[in-house]
Amino acid sequence: MRTRQLVPQHMFFTKGVGKHERNLQSFEEALRHAGIARFNLVRVSSIYPPRCKIVSRAAGLNNLATGAVVPCVIAESRTNEPNRLACAGVGLAVPANKDDYGYISEHHGFGMTHRKCGDFVEDMAATMLATTHGIDLDPETAYDERREIYKAKGLIVNTRAVVQTAEGDKDGLWTTVVSAAVFCI
Repeated sequence: MRTRQLVPQHMFFTKGVGKHERNLQSFEEALRHAGIARFNLVRVSSIYPPRCKIVSRAAGLNNLATGAVVPCVIAESRTNEPNRLACAGVGLAVPANKDDYGYISEHHGFGMTHRKCGDFVEDMAATMLATTHGIDLDPETAYDERREIYKAKGLIVNTRAVVQTAEGDKDGLWTTVVSAAVFCI
């Protein structure tokens, strides 16, 4: 007997920044900025379901009811150090075969620019997908070169990243950044 399985049919990306004198409230502000504060977010791991459609943030939010339990892959970073660069990124690697699953990666930390964080999470997602298909490449090889190999082998059709960065507030307020891949079931 097969149990009911919750497989997302749609997914959207979002990101936000929040600042407040209290740590938790800066996180709440970042979720509000991202448009996902009104949900009960459940962190899930890294699988992009087969045949899942990526929709706009507006379309995804329209499919979710306030208070809903919503699965998401989320990255967050918080600081109260003035001028400290915080980053949060989510990357996606979509397989060429729509019946296969892809990978979502997340990274959160400090000191990475928007571009470096985006490249990093895209690379992680693509590498995770490639290794599930037996493709192991030297991690020291530039990602652009590895991406071309993945595409040439017909493995990956698309990669993308959503990143939020912000410098810590100059007056020491808590600054939180979030990036998320949000699933609609």
